[in-house]
Amino acid sequence: MPVSAVSDCVAGLPAGAAKRPLIVLGVTDPITSLVLRGRLRALREAGFRVALVSNPGQLLERTAASEGVEAIAIPMRRGIAPIADVVSLFRLWRLLRRLKPELVEFSTPKAGLLGTLAAKLCGVQRRIYMLRGLKLETTTGFKRRVLLAAERMAAACAQMVICNSESLRAEAIALGVAAEAKMLVLGAGSSNGVDMERFSPGTSNVRGRYGLGPDARVIGFVGRLTRDKGVPELIEAFDAILRVEPRAHLLLVGWFDASEDLLGQDMRGRIEEHPQIHLTGFVEATAEYYRAMDVMVLPTWREGFPNVVLEAASTGIPVVTTLSTGSRDSVVPEVTGLLIPPGYPEAISEAVVKLLRDPERRMRMGRAARAWVLEHYVEERVLGLTAAYYTGLLAPAAAGRSPRAIA
Repeated sequence: MPVSAVSDCVAGLPAGAAKRPLIVLGVTDPITSLVLRGRLRALREAGFRVALVSNPGQLLERTAASEGVEAIAIPMRRGIAPIADVVSLFRLWRLLRRLKPELVEFSTPKAGLLGTLAAKLCGVQRRIYMLRGLKLETTTGFKRRVLLAAERMAAACAQMVICNSESLRAEAIALGVAAEAKMLVLGAGSSNGVDMERFSPGTSNVRGRYGLGPDARVIGFVGRLTRDKGVPELIEAFDAILRVEPRAHLLLVGWFDASEDLLGQDMRGRIEEHPQIHLTGFVEATAEYYRAMDVMVLPTWREGFPNVVLEAASTGIPVVTTLSTGSRDSVVPEVTGLLIPPGYPEAISEAVVKLLRDPERRMRMGRAARAWVLEHYVEERVLGLTAAYYTGLLAPAAAGRSPRAIA
């Protein structure tokens, strides 16, 4: 929705809607809006009028419609683009000045920086920076300094920084993103939790769709196909796995993201031409794909708190992931999955082969994984903590108290 149409949208709201406190949530890319599903609905059901801001795209419109919230399109560049960023900042400032929200939550690097800055300039009283990860962890030199400065600016413009996981909070504090007192993790972490009914063990026709027989050993990956997700190491590891387990197949549930850490053409061609690597492209509904897997691998270099690991765990699938920030919080080592150092194909292949050759261990880990998610990360519990925290920020009794004191 163009900024110019916002006043028309507000005017057309159902009776009483405009009286509810308004919260604006902003992300850079419409694809990220998918991880806000549930969060948007929970805030709306908690009594907020909710607006979702991101770059234009069908996913923005579809997500907003499915969650019953408003969609507002503001163009934002993902990379460093000073002139375009100034234009986006002005548009966000003009939007927030017109809407006058009681509370804002911006996340992802560009939207986090521009959104919290625009909110502060507009005088929005309650400003949250949702830290979902640290892109700077996989950069060096001048670019790393710029990204760190941007994170510090976003945090400085926010009243509180909510971190997705304890290890992310610790890393952000160590980097001086913000003072320790300003960094908060709600509950056990995660921004959305998991829909335990949707992501549950069961049957799937995915194997048949890709011609995988019952004796196939399916290794899964879900997410963006980029360097930071460890895809090059996964492909190297898969070749080693095939030498000892020729029935193995690699199911890549994701897309070649045109990001700064995109895969080179050689690696992309290698994936597309491999007879036992199956590339799905972007998939919005991933539950049936998890059910087709024997083990899921996320060999990532950086995370905030990977939703895909929780989804796999909820489906009863053991996970191999790395000791990187965020990802190490998503597995109970040797109980729900295995943790390995990032950047080592041989560590990936060794861990995966161990699980493929021990079906009883896989089953045991899968059961433990689902039980662990049920204990800590059920969607209603995670989102209930968020809704209660934000409601507390707006309560009359909260006047004069710090945001942390309300948590």
